[in-house]
Amino acid sequence: MQAGADAIYIGAPAYGARQAAGNSIEDLADVVKYAHTYGVQVLVTVNTLLHEDEYPKAVEMIHQLYAIGVDALIIQDLHLLDFDLPPIRLHASTQCDNRTPEQVAFLRDKGFKRVVLARELSIDEIRAIHEAVPDIELEAFVHGALCVSYSGRCYISEVLANRSANRGACAQFCRMAYDLLDTHMNEVLDDQGQPIHQRYLLSLQDMDRSAYLNELIDAGVTTFKIEGRLKDADYVTNITAYYREKLNQISTIKNQISNGAEYKRTFVPDPEKTFHRGGIDYFLHGRTPHMANWSTPKSTGEYIGDVLEVHGNTLRVRLNEGITLHNGDGLTMGAEGFCVNGVEGNILKINKTLNANPLNAKRLYRNLDIEFTKSLHSERRIPVDILFRETEEGFELSYHSPFTSHLSTFTFPHTPAKNADKALDTIRTQLTKLGDTPYIARDIRIESQPYFIPISILNEWRRNTII
Repeated sequence: MQAGADAIYIGAPAYGARQAAGNSIEDLADVVKYAHTYGVQVLVTVNTLLHEDEYPKAVEMIHQLYAIGVDALIIQDLHLLDFDLPPIRLHASTQCDNRTPEQVAFLRDKGFKRVVLARELSIDEIRAIHEAVPDIELEAFVHGALCVSYSGRCYISEVLANRSANRGACAQFCRMAYDLLDTHMNEVLDDQGQPIHQRYLLSLQDMDRSAYLNELIDAGVTTFKIEGRLKDADYVTNITAYYREKLNQISTIKNQISNGAEYKRTFVPDPEKTFHRGGIDYFLHGRTPHMANWSTPKSTGEYIGDVLEVHGNTLRVRLNEGITLHNGDGLTMGAEGFCVNGVEGNILKINKTLNANPLNAKRLYRNLDIEFTKSLHSERRIPVDILFRETEEGFELSYHSPFTSHLSTFTFPHTPAKNADKALDTIRTQLTKLGDTPYIARDIRIESQPYFIPISILNEWRRNTII
């Protein structure tokens, strides 16, 4: 939220597609209160397929979610619609197979206000859905991990490990290594004539559609979704800030209003600086070649140069212009991962011994930039308009933002000030001091005579009102 999200999606206490990511009703209530301060929506996932005996408890939980102010549910199991649900907004999970105008129209008629589109749709297919069903919101994934199965409907975990991905228990078999055999069980050779042995054949690179946001908007997409599965706070901060800046740029170009917040950051967002498997647009403009990274399922990071020689734990490298390495940086070369222990010119000391001495230069990547990680901090402030006015009983003070308003009335002896300008400046200065709150003063209007009011009293009024 501090990095710029307009909405978050988060697991319910149960029945979400992240089995280990349940959150209590009490914790979710705190999340809702915090989010609504910033005008951020909270979308809760109840998106597994339920067993028959689970429906009563799920419905009871949904009523609790509605009572604490959750903005919408993301669901897959349409049988929930046959029960007595509260009047909560419904979003159709991508697992509902949202890939045709007919399916989206069906869900609209069932009462859904938004559908999360299948990841595999092209820009033309998205546009066709919007044109056929313009009265429903379309949400599209734009960034993050990809499931090798269509629209996340994967059954390999169920078959091989009795763990259903659609019940939130994916075993991530797509991130494991495999041998490739033909129908006669013979090894298949790659382009270099080597057997395809223990390669990550099903591990797709990550989605990155950041270059096509304008296209998606013009095609009818109303919400961009970032996949955050198993990611840490550094990734979430960096990627959210990256898309927030891009959306604000689009809003400026199109003379539209962004989300109204003001941001203070200590870093320049860059997707390659946190978990990064490479980026593909994934079917947006047709079938994407080389979608999988056969070398590793892990974060490769940013390409920073080439390894020229390897001597045990010492590398001679040729770094790209502008690249500076630091002790503790994480590097990868092919499937090898290691950390920087020392840097002297183009010689690196690393924390492990490597056997391979490349005949040709090998590409070097950095998947942990220690200095960038230390710099990750973002603050979000909500602009407020302040009104201070004199009433018959005393004074009225209000702080108003697009999402909330605070109003208090106070009495104080009406002592005329000897210096009118100084008195008004004091009122203005003290009432706009909002440093320890979520707010920042955008405008202040004073409708009062210049009375003498001590600074301590003004500060107390401000604190009592803005709480």
